[in-house]
This record gives sequence, structure tokens and C-alpha cells, in this order.
Amino acid sequence: MNLPTLSDIQSAHSRIRPFIHYTPVMTSGQLNKMFDCELYFKCENLQKVGAFKFRGATNAVLLLSDDEKKRGVVTHSSGNHAAALALAASMNGVKANIVMPETAPLVKKNAVAGYGAEITFCKPTLQAREETTRMIMEKTGATLVHPYDNFNVICGQGTAALELLADKPDLDFVIAPVGGGGLMSGTSTCVKGLNSKIKVIGAEPFNANDAWESFNSGQLVPSVNPLTVADGLLTSLSELTFTIIRKNVDQILTATEESIIECMLLVWERMKIIIEPSSATVLAVIKENPELFRGKKAGLIISGGNVDFRKLPF
Repeated sequence: MNLPTLSDIQSAHSRIRPFIHYTPVMTSGQLNKMFDCELYFKCENLQKVGAFKFRGATNAVLLLSDDEKKRGVVTHSSGNHAAALALAASMNGVKANIVMPETAPLVKKNAVAGYGAEITFCKPTLQAREETTRMIMEKTGATLVHPYDNFNVICGQGTAALELLADKPDLDFVIAPVGGGGLMSGTSTCVKGLNSKIKVIGAEPFNANDAWESFNSGQLVPSVNPLTVADGLLTSLSELTFTIIRKNVDQILTATEESIIECMLLVWERMKIIIEPSSATVLAVIKENPELFRGKKAGLIISGGNVDFRKLPF
């Protein structure tokens, strides 16, 4: 299995740099005092499409051959990756076909349509998503750009950590959320490539703890009907992301729904930035494991800020 390296992530960064935002790293004296550690928030909620996913999608689109660009791209996603691929494709004159579950939040459906993609709705099961995607590929010859089970996507996602460590090299921890594992794979590859002493931690909702189970059992455990407010973290790891995570991640920690919602509200109130529940997991695992982080410097990847304001969890 071909695993990404630090130099793959560095190449991805120089490739996508003209298209992406170099997002700020923000701090809060109040939160540092409250959690008794130094917190550095890498704000991918301020990335284009409001999420880190734009990095991986852009890298994947830029690496398509001319022939592949003509035939277009396809993916299945309930949200951020769909919007990211739609925008990355339209910026490069490539047609995007997006398969979305009917139950996807309206804000995400509107975003994807607004970026000019063609949406096909399906039942909200992985099987339905995959079958509909396969149908479109057979009909159009479009190239699948998987949300996380894709080498070029993972390399793009790792560029957020590259920027974080360029701005704050002396961290003790880097924490990122884990859903399908694309961000975690890119982040952990980058961090360990730059400084193996920095501990890499995955943050996951306790109610969708398949990555935690997989990591601790050494066997890939699928996600079964997870019920969590963190709608971006519902998917299972792939063989590729599981392999990378086992190699590079030090620990996966879980957080309760209450902690996730509380930390989301805390960031909204104290830092005046909008983060989605999936992003709040990185702070929630610090809240639930205070002794591990006390007095330390932690870099937190805030994965996105796409929330439906009509349905806030608090």
C-alpha cells in the first residue's frame, strides 16, 4: 500500500497554495486559563467552503489528467467534501457530480448547488451512496474523488498541519477530529514527518467511536448507526486511513455529546468564531482529559464551521 510522506504533503501545499486560504492560528487567554494549557486553534472554519476539505479536493482536482478533467469528477458526501469538490472543480473548469443523502442539512445542499455541481439524491445509507456513485461513473466516465480514501486528498488535508507547525513549531500535541480519517491521516503523516516528538491525538465522539475501537483492537471496526451531533464524523475509516493512523497516531480519545456541545458553545462565545460540532471534539477531549494536557501546548485543527443556524444544538 502506497502511504503518503511529508514530501508528498509539501508538494501538495505548493500546488494548492494559489487556490486556498492560509488560515490563521488563533488563541484565547480565557480558554487557556480555563483548560490550564496553551491552545492554538488552526482555523479551517475560515477556509474556502468553510472546511479543511477544500485542501484535499483542490489537490485531487489539480492532479487529474486532461482526459479525466474532460469527463468530470464524482463523489458521495453529506456535506463539506461535496461543497469542497464542487468549488475546486468549478474553479478548474471541471464538471462535478455529487451524490448526497436526502437527509443532508439544507445549508449543505444549498452550498453544493451554489458551487454549480449536479446533485443526485439517494437514501441515507452507505450502500445507496456507493451504488448511486457507481451508476454515475458508468454513465459519464467521471473520476471518483473519495472524501478520504484517496492518496491525493489525504496529502491535501495534511497541509493544514504543515501551516500550523510553520506558525507554531514547538507544540506538545496536535489534535484533529476523526471521521473517515482523511484529515487525521494527513495531519499525523505531516506532524510525525516534521517532529516525531509531537504527540498526535485523534478526537472522536463517544457515540461514533469506531476509530477508537479500531485503533485499540487493531482490527478495522465499521461505524454502525452512530448517533451524534457531530454530523461530519459519522463515516468509518478505510483500509488506507486505518493503516496510516495505526502507524502515526499516538492515541484516539473520545468525547461525550454534552462535552462536544459545551465546547462548541464555549468557542462561539469566547472566541467569536463559528465552529461546527465535529470541530468541537478537539477541545472536548482536552476537557475530558485535563491531566494529560495540563501545562502543555496543544495545536487543535478546527475542521470546519458549517452549521445550520436554524438547528443549533445549544
